[in-house]
This record gives sequence, C-alpha cells and structure tokens, in this order.
Amino acid sequence: MASVLGRRWIQVAAALLAVAIVGAGSAVLKGGLLRAMEDVPLIPRDVLFSDPDRTSVQISPDGRWISFLAPRNGVLNVWVAPANAPDAAAPVTDARDRGIAGYSWTYLDSHLIYVQDTAGDENWRLYRLDVTTGESVLLTPESGVNAQIVAISPKHPQEIVVGLNDRLPEWHDLYRVDLRTGERALLHENEGMLRYLLDDDYNVRFAETMTPDGGTLVLARTEEGWEPFMQISMEDALTTAVLDLDPTGTKLYAIDSRDRNTAALVILDLETGEKTVVYEDPKADVSHALIHPTKRTIQAAASTYERTVWKILDPEIEGDFAYLKTVADGELAGFSRTLDDSVWIVAYVVDDGPVRYYRYDRKKRRAEFLFTNRSALEEYTLARMHPVIIPSRDGLELVSYLTLPPWVKTDGLRPERPLPMVLEVHGGPWSRDTWGYNTLHQWLANRGYAVLSVNFRGSVGFGKQFLNAGIREWGGKMHDDLIDAVQWAIAQGIADPDKICISGGSYGGYAALVGLTMTPDVFACGVSIVGPSNLVTLLESIPPYWTPQIEFFATRVGDHRTPEGREFLLERSPITYVDRIKKPLLIGQGANDPRVKQSESDQIVAAMQEAGIPVTYVLYPDEGHGFARPQNRRSFYAIQEAFFHQHLGGRLEPIGDDFAGSSLTVPEGASEIPGLQEALERLRGAE
Repeated sequence: MASVLGRRWIQVAAALLAVAIVGAGSAVLKGGLLRAMEDVPLIPRDVLFSDPDRTSVQISPDGRWISFLAPRNGVLNVWVAPANAPDAAAPVTDARDRGIAGYSWTYLDSHLIYVQDTAGDENWRLYRLDVTTGESVLLTPESGVNAQIVAISPKHPQEIVVGLNDRLPEWHDLYRVDLRTGERALLHENEGMLRYLLDDDYNVRFAETMTPDGGTLVLARTEEGWEPFMQISMEDALTTAVLDLDPTGTKLYAIDSRDRNTAALVILDLETGEKTVVYEDPKADVSHALIHPTKRTIQAAASTYERTVWKILDPEIEGDFAYLKTVADGELAGFSRTLDDSVWIVAYVVDDGPVRYYRYDRKKRRAEFLFTNRSALEEYTLARMHPVIIPSRDGLELVSYLTLPPWVKTDGLRPERPLPMVLEVHGGPWSRDTWGYNTLHQWLANRGYAVLSVNFRGSVGFGKQFLNAGIREWGGKMHDDLIDAVQWAIAQGIADPDKICISGGSYGGYAALVGLTMTPDVFACGVSIVGPSNLVTLLESIPPYWTPQIEFFATRVGDHRTPEGREFLLERSPITYVDRIKKPLLIGQGANDPRVKQSESDQIVAAMQEAGIPVTYVLYPDEGHGFARPQNRRSFYAIQEAFFHQHLGGRLEPIGDDFAGSSLTVPEGASEIPGLQEALERLRGAE
C-alpha cells in the first residue's frame, strides 16, 4: 500500500514524485467584507496550472544542502542551495522540454539522483548528479527500460540498488549501481517476483509474488532458496504488505489487515515471531509513518478518515510536535530530516492557500519560514473545503469533500439557491481524495461551481471492507455511489439538478464515460481525461511490467481471458452503450500513455462519429497518463473551462494565449466549443 511509508519508500517516493464553515451571509476578504461574486477576481489559469514555485523540498542527509524542484525556463528542474542560505538556490539540472519527475538525495556526499521519462512513456531513466561540480551521469539504459529504485543504504553510500526490466520486459532484475562510475553489476536475477525487500547490506531478504486468486505470497530468502513467510489473501492484498527492516535486520515493519478491518502498523520480530501492533485506527488505515533516520524506530504514525490525525509513539519527539503545532495553521504533511536528526524540513497544508515550508532546528526548537509552493496564490481569495459524510444506498459512509464558491452565502452548507456543480472523480480507482488545497476545486469554485469529490467504494484508506466492496463493481456499485452523492447534493439544495457535470482522469475519466452512457439523464455534460472506454482492450494492453499482476486485475475488475469474463467486462464498458450518449462530451488523451492507450479514446470517438453523436477530442502527442507539461495543462483546462461555461454557465476566462507552447491537436469536434476553433487558428498562425 503506497500511502504507508517505510524509510526507503519515503526517500524514494517523496523524491519521485482548521476547517471553518463560511457563516451565513459573510466571508472574509483581504481588506474588508466579501459581499458579492464581483468582489472575487478570476484566478488566472496561468497561476493555477503552471508548475509550482517550489516543490519536493528536501534537506541533504548531512544537512549541508537544501533542495527543491522549481521551474527553470518554464521547465521543472532541481535547484540546490546551502542549507543556511536558501535564497542562494541555483538550478543544478537543465531539463528543457519535460520536467524532472522526482529526485532524492543519496548517502554519498553532495550526490543526488533524479528520474526522467520521454514524452510520458514512463520508461524511467535514472541519473546521478554531483551538486558541487554539476556532473550528471546516466545510470540506466537510455530508452525502452523502466528503472525502479529498490534500496539506498547509509552503510553503502557509494552504491544503490536499482531494478531494471532490460532482460525481460515483465520482470525487474536487481543491480548494484556505483554512483561515482555509473557501473552496474547484477545482484539478483528476477525469478518471477513482483517486488523485493533488501537489508542495509543489500542482501535480498524478502520477495512478493502473486497467487492465482489475486492475493500475494511473501517469501523469505534462505540459504536453500525461498520459503513461504506470509500468506496474504486477495481480500487483504491491498491493505497488507511488508515495508522495511530495522538496522539489525531482525525486525520487520509491515501494515497488516489480516484478522481485522483497517490496516494497522505492526512490527514482526523475526527471531521470536512476536507481532506488535504499533498503531491502529478503527475507522481508517494507517496512512503515514515517521521513522527515525538512523535508529529507524517508528516515532509517529497517522491515519486519515476525514482529516489526517497523528499519534506520537516516541516521547523523544513529543516536544517537537507540540512546538510545530504552534508554528502555522494546517496539517503537517511532509518531513525531510538530516541523518543526525538535528534539522527537519516540514510542510503545512491548508485548504485555502499554498503549502508553507519551514526549516526546523530541533536543538534551538525554532522553525524558520522558507517559502510557499505557489506565492501567486497569496494574492487571491480561495475557497474552503468541507469534509462531508454521504450515505450510500446500502449504508456505506462515503467520505467526501465539498467546495463552494467563496462568495456564496450558506445556511450550514446549503446555499441560498442551488448551484451548477462539477462531480470531480478521482483516479486509481485504488486511491482516494483528501482534505487540503486542491487546484481543481479552487479553479472551479472560483468560476462559480460547487465541486464535490467522493471516496466511492473501492477507494483506499477506509479499511478492507470498504475497499473490497468495489470488487468487480467498475460501472456498477462504484458508480451507484457517485449517483448517490449527486442525489444527496440535490436533496441538500447544493446542486442544480439540470447543471451537473461529471469529470475526472484515469478511472475518473472512465467514470465520466460511464456517467454519460449508463446514466445519461443525470449529467449535463462530461469530461474524460485518459479514461478507458473498453475494459477488455484496457486489460489486454497494460504495460508489460504489470502483467505479473494480471490476477489482481482479473479478480478485482474482471477476467478478459475467459469468454464469460469478456462478456462481463463489455457489460461494464462505456463503448457498449455509445448510442445512449445524449449530453456533450470532452475527451483528453496523451498519445504516449502506457496505462490507458490512445486507442481507448480513439475507439469511443470513432463509435460516436459513426453514430452521428458530436464529441470534442483533444490529443497531445508529447504526453502520457495525464498532462505533465504546464503549457499542455493550461491549454486543456482553457478548453474545459469554455466547455463548462457553455453547458453550466459559470464564469469564464477567455482562452486568450493559453495555447502558446502547447502541443495540442483537436482531431474531432473543435467547432463544438465556442472560441476553440479560433484559438487553434491563432496557434497555427503563431507557429
């Protein structure tokens, strides 16, 4: 489960990638009382959808450097500064077309690693960089290989372990890679394992493979080979996993939902077999863990139901958390720590403003403000996000998040009159929505829409019963939950039933297509970004390194390998019901998407054309699963905003020059959206 973080996962994944309800009749605006929509200026799309000023803020293990991702000539690059002079930051990478996707410090002095792909193909290349000399070395093949960071150990600062699928595209072999020379040596040839866990000496200790029923089997490495260590049923497979080993290699950290509903954080003593529950929450899975950088003891853990709640487990940091709560409003959301644990970088997340970063000196117990991630947002009035619990028709609690325009007068959460609403559906679907600043919510609320995001069954974080209620329910009960949320918003007087749009990306894009085909009378329009239209072709075309997990998809979505399974999947596929579409549809797609291939959008557009149903199709030749380049993001959201304005009636910032620098093409339906054809002609003229 990716949201529960072990030490190594924190190092790699963090690199690689107080609610107040507005009182009836008033809200606070800088400089006075907010009384009308006219008092709230439009937030430019350039402010909302450009890359952040700074993100992924880290401190090097030795405390010498502070680093972050920030734009250089309009492209995200790594910037580094002396830790005591963050204003002196300078770029140390020179990506010019596609930004750096993520980076991490290593234990080798002044060396970091970073990853890039090509035009969204997710074949990640791994580089190392000496920040003192600027020398960059490619550590993995130039193309056609997906690199995965497996282990980084302070005991071997000059080496890391990387997984490469260069021998067989389905399997990642393990290599020890020398950071100074770039040389790599085979450590372990993959024998059919999904993932591995290594100790600090880079000994392979555990591995995980998939069972025929969609569960997982954890294997322990012995002198004789592999032996079974932990059997995880299909029902527990997304909420039980081994995470990390302590420095002695005798204690194993894991999350475990076996014999319980929610995933608890546990320690397994490998010598005695004893299992200790470190943290549990009866309503939510463990979502975060704070691990000491050298002792690797679990110092704090958190769970997230509506909001994130931290539990201090180590008295050594009680005073730190008590002090940090006084520094700024919001939820503590990120930690980067020096190896001696003297300095932390901490982040505070709020719902109505940018993320605030601080450098915290533990000895002096003093936090120094560094910067926000989007300083331009500080000039605008933003909306509040309200957690709401919506009941499903069969009694589940759907933890959801509602944002209303900041000028709207409310009685509780009921506006004076129903609003046009956008139902924004998260991807995954094994993911979730959370409280905090959300660009899409702020953009749409600023334009005059209510925005609702729903954690439908199958979303993670709420225990395995809620998660497993989504098994084989794509286009079924998962969609029923979305419809129940829409009906709740109508019944509460929040949403105008004639002006509701469904929008989302990935699974959310699929949900939008389902909304317009299987419930065609509910929504006024739909927006699908990289959304699957045919579940059979989706599963037939997954990336090769996902094929070892095919039983997972077969069990939880449907089995495309059998006639009965294909029939079931087609029953849940929007392509089957194209003739039912009667509301406007906007589709966005990246041509290089390895997960949801371009053919998923192509085939539903072709079917609509054959049926004489209008559709607008926006295609980006240099994007993958989502739109990474800010120029492309701005261009698509400019089109989406005009689409919403046309069908829901909200406020509009004209397209203007928002296509500049974008690669967009519109193979179909440019004339369906007012202003789109003219903007395309201006773009072609500029070229």
